[in-house]
Amino acid sequence: MFRNLRFYHVTSAWPGSEQDLSESLSANAFSPCSSFSERSAGWEAPGNNEDDLLCRRLNGADLFQLRTQSRVLPAAAIKDAVEERLVEFRSRMEMEPTRGELRRLKEETRDKLLPKALVKSERNHACFIHSESLLVIDAGTISKAEWLIDQLRACFDEFYCTPLTFNNSPADLLTGIFMGDSPLGFSLGRECRMQDMMDSSSVVSWRDFELSDHSIRQHVVEGMRLTHLGVGFDEVMNCVIDQEGVVSKVKFIEGEAVDNWGSESAMAKLDADFVLLTGAVRRLIEDLKKLLGGFAHS
Repeated sequence: MFRNLRFYHVTSAWPGSEQDLSESLSANAFSPCSSFSERSAGWEAPGNNEDDLLCRRLNGADLFQLRTQSRVLPAAAIKDAVEERLVEFRSRMEMEPTRGELRRLKEETRDKLLPKALVKSERNHACFIHSESLLVIDAGTISKAEWLIDQLRACFDEFYCTPLTFNNSPADLLTGIFMGDSPLGFSLGRECRMQDMMDSSSVVSWRDFELSDHSIRQHVVEGMRLTHLGVGFDEVMNCVIDQEGVVSKVKFIEGEAVDNWGSESAMAKLDADFVLLTGAVRRLIEDLKKLLGGFAHS
């Protein structure tokens, strides 16, 4: 369900019911990209929600889904079309276009091609965990997470959130796990990335390696900084955590109880996956809170 976990602490009021949240999200509901629009975004029912609500509340958490639709207009196609118009312009005017005329030709060409362009959609999940006032966003980059927050902010009179931070650095915890400690439910995985402290462009990665090998650990001993580490958590989930506490490559450990749904409906599977996810995230945040000295905002 979620491949990435970016955590934000919400300090503004949150709707008290599933219906209230759905009504708030409907202020920015998804509508398809118009002919002359590059991009549109809005909220849609997660998993084709059978009751058409724009969210799903389960296990003390709300699931919602942002759909972003954009028109695909390759730069090469625009360039070729502009060249054709330049040939026509030179033939008709017997002169080279000025800088302003060239800019106008490019804009007109693009506007003409835009309605004919194909559209593509991207969907990003997010959830709100009530007990911690925690917004969790499935986004691979900070810009995508901020885009989702902007779309969420448009639904409320007031909406405030900040990246979740801890009193102690997650980097220290990762280094400890890497060097042999296994605090609480964490175990060492098989993937890591390091960066030279003196040269930020010098990066080395290991994937599917036995990270306890002395030759790999020696790089950290000699001064390289561990920036990403694969870990197992609670014997339920494998993931990669970076030095800022962002979680990626989330994968739940396979098992019949998780994966064999037989004839169950897609919505039933969505609900089960969401309950599993939010339960694991709660335990993860609670353990990180203990290990890293609490939340910085508390």
